Amino acid sequence: MNRNLYLLLLATVMLFSCSEDKESNDAAANNILGTWNLTALEIDEATATDDMEMGEDLLNFLTALDCYIVTLTFNEDLSLLTENSVNYIQINVNQSGTGLDVPCPTEKDEDTTVYTYENGVLTFIDDNQETVSVAAVITGNTMVISAQEFGVDNFDTGGDLIFTRR
Repeated sequence: MNRNLYLLLLATVMLFSCSEDKESNDAAANNILGTWNLTALEIDEATATDDMEMGEDLLNFLTALDCYIVTLTFNEDLSLLTENSVNYIQINVNQSGTGLDVPCPTEKDEDTTVYTYENGVLTFIDDNQETVSVAAVITGNTMVISAQEFGVDNFDTGGDLIFTRR
């Protein structure tokens, strides 16, 4: 009888430990759900190129205006909606001729694809029908992705892209 009780106890422990692992994996995968705005480009100032510095400044300027040029929406059905206004950024000399004016783009490219997010790796199909896998570190409402690996035009020379969940 002690042996049967021991086996029952062992089976119960194993059942609960397996379901907790699945729940923690599901919770980690659900961390990415929601809408994320590109809010910053973090670069190493010591090794940054002029293009990287310009991208960082431009993104900081537009974000301060609540203008988000890249938005990612991850849905529970594993669909990913991307909105990208990078190709529509215009840099103009302001009216007084004393500086530059960068209005928030009103046009954007939209694309819907599928994604997976497991063990900190985001995998999706890009607009060239290629599979892209990048490390996506999520801490609370902040997601960090390598700019080079993610490949947003004009923001892919280096550094980390910082996304903030709405």
